[in-house]
Amino acid sequence: LQTRLQAGQGYGNTLNCVLTVYRNESVAGFFKGMSFPLASIAVYSSVVFGVFSNTQRLLSQLRHGDPSRTPVLADVALASMVAGFISVGIGTPVDLVKIRLQMQTQPYIKANIELKPTVPGFPVYRGPIHCFRTVLQKEGIAGIYRGVGAMLLRDVPGYCLYFIPYTFFCGWITPDGCISPNPSSIWLAGGVAGAISWGTATPMDVVKSRLQADGVYLNKYKGTLDCILQSYQNEGLKVFFRGITVNAVRGFPMSSAMFLGYELSLKAMKRDQTETNP
Repeated sequence: LQTRLQAGQGYGNTLNCVLTVYRNESVAGFFKGMSFPLASIAVYSSVVFGVFSNTQRLLSQLRHGDPSRTPVLADVALASMVAGFISVGIGTPVDLVKIRLQMQTQPYIKANIELKPTVPGFPVYRGPIHCFRTVLQKEGIAGIYRGVGAMLLRDVPGYCLYFIPYTFFCGWITPDGCISPNPSSIWLAGGVAGAISWGTATPMDVVKSRLQADGVYLNKYKGTLDCILQSYQNEGLKVFFRGITVNAVRGFPMSSAMFLGYELSLKAMKRDQTETNP
C-alpha cells in the first residue's frame, strides 16, 4: 500500500488503495515483492542493531574508558547516524527490487510518450532474482543503487528519530530501581519510536519510492532534487505526505517486535555468557 500510494497513480486515500488492489489483483496483490525483503530482513536488522550497539560501546570506551557505561544522548545520536548510513548499503537494492516488483503492473498513463518495448500493466520482471539481474545488466551498479541519495536523507535522520525516542521512552517507562526494562516497556517504547521515525521519514520515503519505481517503463526523474521539484510542481506539498498513515501504523508493531527481539536476544546471550563463565 505504501508504495502504491507514494509512487502510483489514481489510488486516492488508503482505503481506496486497499479496495483497488484487492479488486484488480486479489489478495496476492498485497504480497507482491515480499520474498526479497523477507529473505534479507535478518541480515539487515542484524547489521543495523549490531552497528548501533557496537558504535555506542566504542564511543563509551573512548569517552569514559568503559564500554558498558550508559551512553549520553550525543553518543546515541552519532551511533544512530552511523547505523543509518551503513544500512543504506544493504537496504537500497532490496527496496529497489521490492518496489519494481510492486509497481510493474501499475499502468503508466501519459500521452505521446514512447515507452520501452514492454507494455504498461503487464509484468516486466518474473521475480526478485530476475528483477535484480535485469536491472544490473541494463543499468549497472548505479541502477541497483538508484534512490540511494534519497534513502540516505531518509535513514540517517530517520534512525536518530528511531533509537533516540526508544532510549528516552524506555528509560521513562521503566520503573525506578529496575536494572533493565521489562518486555512490556520495550514493546511500547519500540512501537512509539517506530511510529515517530516512519511518520517523520515519509517525505523522503515518497521521493525514494518514486525514484526507485521510475525506470520500469521510462525514466522520468534525473535525481533526488529533480524528483522533489517535479513532484512539488505537479502535485503540491501534500504529495510528500502520501502514505504517512500507513507508515506510522506499520511502524508501531514492526518496531515493537524488532526492539523486543533485540533486547531479549541480548539478555539471553548475556545470561549464557554468565553461566558459561561464572
